[in-house]
Amino acid sequence: MKETWSFLDTFEPNFRPLVVIELAKGTKKETIEWFTKRIVDKKTNGGAQLLIKPLVTENGDGNIYLVGASHLRLLLGAETVGLVKECTDNSMRSFTYSSRKTFKDFADDNHNFLTMSECQYIIKHELENLRARDEKMIPGYPQAKLYPGKSIVRRLLTNGILVQIFPLHDREELKKLRHTWYGRVKIGYQPLDEIRSYFGETIALYFGFLEYFTFALIPMAIIGIPYYVFAWEDYDKYVMFATFNLLWSTVILEVWKRICSVMTYHWGTLLMKRQFEEPRPGFHGVLGINPVTGKEEPVYSSIKRQLRIYLVSVPFVCLCLYFSLYVMMIYFDLEQWALDYHEENKSTFSSLMLYVPSIIYAVVIEILNRIYRYAAEFLTSWENHRLESSYQNHLILKVLVFNFLNCFASLFYIAFVLLDMKLLRQSLATLLITSQILNQFAESLLPYWLQKRHVKKMKKHTHALKTDTELSLVEQVNLEKEMGTYLGTFDDYLELFLQFGYVSLFSCVYPLAAVFAVLNNVTEIYSDALKMCRVYKRPFAEPTANIGVWQLAFETMSVISVVTNCILIGMSPQVNALFPDSKMDLVLTVALVEVSLTSNSVQIYVLVGSNMKNSGNYTRLLRVKMNDSKQV
Repeated sequence: MKETWSFLDTFEPNFRPLVVIELAKGTKKETIEWFTKRIVDKKTNGGAQLLIKPLVTENGDGNIYLVGASHLRLLLGAETVGLVKECTDNSMRSFTYSSRKTFKDFADDNHNFLTMSECQYIIKHELENLRARDEKMIPGYPQAKLYPGKSIVRRLLTNGILVQIFPLHDREELKKLRHTWYGRVKIGYQPLDEIRSYFGETIALYFGFLEYFTFALIPMAIIGIPYYVFAWEDYDKYVMFATFNLLWSTVILEVWKRICSVMTYHWGTLLMKRQFEEPRPGFHGVLGINPVTGKEEPVYSSIKRQLRIYLVSVPFVCLCLYFSLYVMMIYFDLEQWALDYHEENKSTFSSLMLYVPSIIYAVVIEILNRIYRYAAEFLTSWENHRLESSYQNHLILKVLVFNFLNCFASLFYIAFVLLDMKLLRQSLATLLITSQILNQFAESLLPYWLQKRHVKKMKKHTHALKTDTELSLVEQVNLEKEMGTYLGTFDDYLELFLQFGYVSLFSCVYPLAAVFAVLNNVTEIYSDALKMCRVYKRPFAEPTANIGVWQLAFETMSVISVVTNCILIGMSPQVNALFPDSKMDLVLTVALVEVSLTSNSVQIYVLVGSNMKNSGNYTRLLRVKMNDSKQV
């Protein structure tokens, strides 16, 4: 008999908790009863048809609930969300329950056909798609208005009734992953397939990009070391390194796109259908009729949003950029003071003082970047974007513009206004190394130390000095709900974006930039892995086919680096000697090379990508089996 939602049995003899729901303390009983009933109700009645149980604790708060699902419910949910799985004929297709026997490794008694992260993603999808029907408000909270089709979970979150929803860790699997990932220092590839199975494609793609970018930096580092040793005081000998630099920055991003496609095809997200995007939880407006769906929902005038963007957000960003330039000029005043002090004293102390202004400026840059990030988040939220993708795009644009000017304006000024290559090398080295140290401390070491202190207090409070795998369910949930929430890969990609800028723009005058970038990224892999496994709650898996708008951001930086390196080459004495009579010919030649390289980058990308495909080297990097690579 064909299985349908109406015949689905919600009873599960071996309840497996997958997701934790924490309600606010003091939540009204009628609200809890209504919400839990909607979770377990049949789909035909507007429910999610999931399993839910309260977490019994000693103090009896009763505000934490565990959510799971029957095996059959998860399989039908996999079809709903469009999960792509490998078939017995080695092809990749969207999973359907009716053709389940055609999928590799499927069996009725095989509860591992879907990974735990996929099961948690399905439950999250079903919870977020709980819709109001005839309710006009949340029971017990008259101020929390509802309308037909409104997401119940989003309304509960907006009104503070629902504190958080997070997926539980699998302690045994996490222990295995930690051992193979960062538990021992080794030279080798990351277990990207295992990371994907546990954390999902978005996290795995970030670590895949971090690994690829680190490997891509190695040729620059290998060339940079002898270049620095034998010619570092002769700043006029950077032409060859700048030429290699601009070719490197042009090629590596297109190679990454090919590698990314291989990985996501192997994981089944390259072909995964795109879900209909729901309004953001923070989106608000007056009730109206959506002209596309015809349903009643909040609407907000796009004209008002544009006025907010162009009359408030844009002037604020410009004001921040002006302030950043003002701080930069103060930095140059400090540099001049340090140089004058050194000229007067000529001592070891005065030599060290030459680096103090750059270090102070690097710290100030990091502080300004973080303060601006909070301001940008507030402004972007105030603009009231309807979709999460629109919100993220506007936020990323604001942050990238400010970070680019804040981090690189001084380097452009030194290189093309002051024409001081010695100061450029000193400033680049100081900014790069200082930012790496501060980021490692702020993003990994400090959170890990705070989390370790919290775990000790928690274990002391429960009198349970046990290993992670020996924690009871109550102790595990109480421990994880107090962990920090992983806010996504935004900051991680931003750090790599700025690092890519430091290396691709001006590393020809400081060839060791790539060396320090490699060393930082190696430690970044371990510290980020530690952060994901020990510091933060387990994030919900998010299927994705690429790194999104960050690909465009890196490609834009690549174009800027081509222009920058061409100008640096044109400024070199070797090239100037070729045009002794007419500087205009030199300018026109440099401009022609820049236009040629930027306009023909697509042809270069395709050529390199084809050669990579023919050689098959990228398949070894990804550790994808040969039969999988042949499918691609």
